[in-house]
Amino acid sequence: MLEQQYLLANNHRAVYKSHSARWERLCRTYLPYKAKDSIWRYSREESPDDPEQGWKLHVSATVLGACHIMERTGPLLRRRQVLYKAPASLDELDKLNSGLYYGYSQVGKFLTIYPRTDEEAVLLARALHLITRHTPGPAVPFDLRYRPDGCVYYRYGAFKAMEIDGPDGSRIFAMRDPGGRLVPDPRDSNAKPVWAVDPFPPQRAARAHKPSPSPLKTTYKAFRALSQRGKGGVYQALDLSGGEPRLCVLKEGRRDGEVGWDGRDGFWRVRHEARVLDALDKAGAGVPRVYASFEADGNFYLAAEHVEGVNLENWLGRKRRRLALARSLRYSVELATVLARVHAAGWVWRDCKPRNIILTPRGRLRPLDFEGACMVSRPDPVPWGTPCYIPPEWGAKFTGRSRLPEDLYALGSIIYLLLTGCPPEAAPTLTLEKLRRNVPTAARRVVAELLDADPRRRPHAHTVARRLTAVLDGKKT
Repeated sequence: MLEQQYLLANNHRAVYKSHSARWERLCRTYLPYKAKDSIWRYSREESPDDPEQGWKLHVSATVLGACHIMERTGPLLRRRQVLYKAPASLDELDKLNSGLYYGYSQVGKFLTIYPRTDEEAVLLARALHLITRHTPGPAVPFDLRYRPDGCVYYRYGAFKAMEIDGPDGSRIFAMRDPGGRLVPDPRDSNAKPVWAVDPFPPQRAARAHKPSPSPLKTTYKAFRALSQRGKGGVYQALDLSGGEPRLCVLKEGRRDGEVGWDGRDGFWRVRHEARVLDALDKAGAGVPRVYASFEADGNFYLAAEHVEGVNLENWLGRKRRRLALARSLRYSVELATVLARVHAAGWVWRDCKPRNIILTPRGRLRPLDFEGACMVSRPDPVPWGTPCYIPPEWGAKFTGRSRLPEDLYALGSIIYLLLTGCPPEAAPTLTLEKLRRNVPTAARRVVAELLDADPRRRPHAHTVARRLTAVLDGKKT
């Protein structure tokens, strides 16, 4: 299985081009109408006879399964002449499934279908389920699932754009209550209002069996969501495995959540991170300690140490003045040392950025988030990173070279930020020397080498730590 995923990762560009071309052909056949300034394509134009609200259906899909589902469902929906929509491109579906661009409530909403009656909704849900059964797809948050082994979901809401003023004066989506009054139509809460009668047949009761105890119910008690997106949530939780409860971070990797062109989903990412953290903890890299990892409800969970402190991005953003030069250099040495330990342990971080670095109350730097890490000996061809901290060669056709220079460029960007108060891309026409005149020449030279456009010229992290330590020692004397 791992070998298959690695092969798919190496061919991700070809897979993307093939599926994208296939999707364009399918859109010309089944989704000929493109709405202006919209991410959606439609099956037909709206008709005066189309209802303004009712039971809408959603069929979820991953970017790898979207074309297959469209080929299965398109003929049925065209025969019924039902109005439906889908993303104009698979890039837009990728954004929808991430939950970051259009809101978490939009995850999984590949096809949105607007039946004309309750009876048609029930008929279509059954037919769509039968032809897409067992097809992988992310769960649609806040919708009701038609059947547990399918990718068809449903909810009650408006079909046409209706809005009212919200409590804070902003415009919010609306639908009509039985009296014809416009009321809120929330997309991020219950799938039906209290007055709407669910027309869908109830699911058959599963055979009684003794459920196996889940650590989510017995050992780890999540009490606050720190983040929520398509591939999974991150929660603050209590670990009750020992004699005294302790705080921990519970990371969730959802099956079929945010599947990329490399075939990896949230489940794979979090399981992979558990392995990386365990290796780096043993290497003394200062990563969060793994308490446990397990599967529950089809997803993968990682329980790890809760690191007290504030991330470097937020901490720097709150400061009114730049860091003192000595402090900037000290943090730069510490970060370079952390990165050197990561590399010496055989890993490349690939997401080195201020948001993933915690400054603890004791003034230490602790690195977080290693979902995208890869082995030095087995470089990952799929790009991974964050703007401002990705190198200029990122996105170029991968040739099998080491990914280490990516971390080194990110290290240079962060040191630049610590010294000047802004990342290199924020002031491209100004040199470090112009932004801060008292930076020693040796330190400026290190930063320039780390940010070199030629990845072969970037010094290793342990070399950076050694050279900046010499600069710091020189300042002390």
